Amino acid sequence: MNSLQSQRLAGVLTQLFNEAEKGEAAIKEYLAKTGLSMDEAVRQMVTKAIQSEKGGIEKLNDRAEDYFAVSRDFGKFLYATARACKAKRIVEFGTSMGVSTIHLAAAIKDNGGGEVIGTEFVASKAARARASLEAAGLADLVDIRVGDARQTLRDIDGEIDMVLLDGAFTQYLEILKLLEPKLKPGAVILAENAFKEADGYIAYIHDPANGYIAQTLPINEGRGNEFAVRTM
Repeated sequence: MNSLQSQRLAGVLTQLFNEAEKGEAAIKEYLAKTGLSMDEAVRQMVTKAIQSEKGGIEKLNDRAEDYFAVSRDFGKFLYATARACKAKRIVEFGTSMGVSTIHLAAAIKDNGGGEVIGTEFVASKAARARASLEAAGLADLVDIRVGDARQTLRDIDGEIDMVLLDGAFTQYLEILKLLEPKLKPGAVILAENAFKEADGYIAYIHDPANGYIAQTLPINEGRGNEFAVRTM
């Protein structure tokens, strides 16, 4: 069984990817003018937002209409990884419009049930994600929590099989440490845009003394995609 192939779910994903690509067209025009790569632009934008004069990640409210969607290939990889580790409980930091969430929830469904716990700082994005999940027939498998992830993810009921970090990358290490007590041995942690500026996250997961085995992924190479498995 592969729910991604269902007509209903595939239709929702196609619409979301098409909308995301329209948004990327404006970004590509900006890149052509500035000479920046997509990776450099994402890195600069998120870093400036987090470190802005407004303070904290509140600045990200200004980017409420930006998708920050995973690519089609990375979405399929998320689904395959969740199926492979037979995930029943997945935590997602950075739900955005729900593209990645749909892939994760589809895997949960095909694994026989469970839940995706998502968190999103921007309320309007969380609302759009919920609507897309409803349209895809997956809403009953997802709990999207609105607010600062350092608060919304403090209360996790049960062990975690998989984590996706795809929010403000300077918080990845803090969020990982928050979730560590709930991670099952063998739990998979995927991080997108885990750049070197991510406050020690990469060094932490690549140090075996911290209880992980990690590998930089070639998918969307250059985007800072990191794969780690909890070994203890």
